[in-house]
Amino acid sequence: MKLPPTLRVIERGWLSSNVVVLHDGVSASVIDSGYVKHREQTVALVAQAAEQRPITHLYNTHCHSDHVGGNAALVRAFGCRVYIPEGEAQSVRDWDLIALDLTPWGQRSERFMFDDTLRSGQTYRLGQIDWQVCAAPGHDMDALIWYAPQEKLLISGDALWEDGFGAVFPELANQAGLACVRATLDWIASLDVQIVIPGHGAPFNHVQAALARAYARLEAFEQAPDKVLRNALRVMLSFHLMDVESATLTQLTQLIERSPWHAASLVLYQQPTHHIAEQLVSDLQRAGVVTLRADRVLCV
Repeated sequence: MKLPPTLRVIERGWLSSNVVVLHDGVSASVIDSGYVKHREQTVALVAQAAEQRPITHLYNTHCHSDHVGGNAALVRAFGCRVYIPEGEAQSVRDWDLIALDLTPWGQRSERFMFDDTLRSGQTYRLGQIDWQVCAAPGHDMDALIWYAPQEKLLISGDALWEDGFGAVFPELANQAGLACVRATLDWIASLDVQIVIPGHGAPFNHVQAALARAYARLEAFEQAPDKVLRNALRVMLSFHLMDVESATLTQLTQLIERSPWHAASLVLYQQPTHHIAEQLVSDLQRAGVVTLRADRVLCV
């Protein structure tokens, strides 16, 4: 697997998204910027990957906190112009903490401004590569992916990972969300792609195998929509723990109580919220994501 010489992938952990740096001759462009907790590291890594080129443009696949948290820091460091998906412009302009999924789950992001918006169907030349911007709703209904037909290369954000895709939010489970995930996977399957650069995890070239795993995961959600809520709760809880590093069960219970999914969780689990928190922590412990020490839950 060989990436184009004008492209650098900064692979991050699960708290921050991957960052793609593209060399545009004497300048460079960036796609996504990671989580705010890692913003200083992001600036340093981007500067290193740009190899002394000034960063002129920053593009976001979508506006979840783990993809835009370094935007403001990159603008301060490099003075770059920021482009976000058109459908998220109003939420970012108003800095709507609910719409941006920040306050409901205790996530953080530094406020940033944007210079222009991105729309499906647009084309850009970045890293001396021609890219098509394509809609990829599902994990985020306004998300965009970047496809380079000549290089057979896809920057997929959270629409396709090596082992699945980004969490689908419960409020979409019985509506458009799962159908949109399927439509996005179908669209990716129709493309001639040899290498995928995902939003999380290493780039991969076994695209058909990854699609098969993603379809299998989607079918499990379609057959049992309750799994969407269970998975989303685990994902959001583990993300919060990666950010704060440790919390008490009481704090995690309060987090669930403040979440937009609290009422649905009570219906699904048929237990008080503190028992729901205990069960979720137990699930994460079995998965090797967290460990318990005295009265605290720690991220592994």
